[in-house]
Amino acid sequence: MARVVVDVMPKPEILDPQGKAVTGALDRLGFSGLTVRQGKRFEVEVDGEVTAARLAEIRDAAEKLLANTVIETFDVRLDQA
Repeated sequence: MARVVVDVMPKPEILDPQGKAVTGALDRLGFSGLTVRQGKRFEVEVDGEVTAARLAEIRDAAEKLLANTVIETFDVRLDQA
């Protein structure tokens, strides 16, 4: 069984309050010079071979359900682990 990963992130121009909170906490803990943006990761288990058509189907699902494309970007990739 193959695994496809869909990473969803806020667009750069969108405020990310969770990422900002984590960035502030890291700075207070002494981890300076780091900036965090928080997103989501979806792991999709695929029965059978992952073909270009199957990846396109998962991209379509990501665009319609997993990401809000008005404020988020997404990337679909085959998990190499």
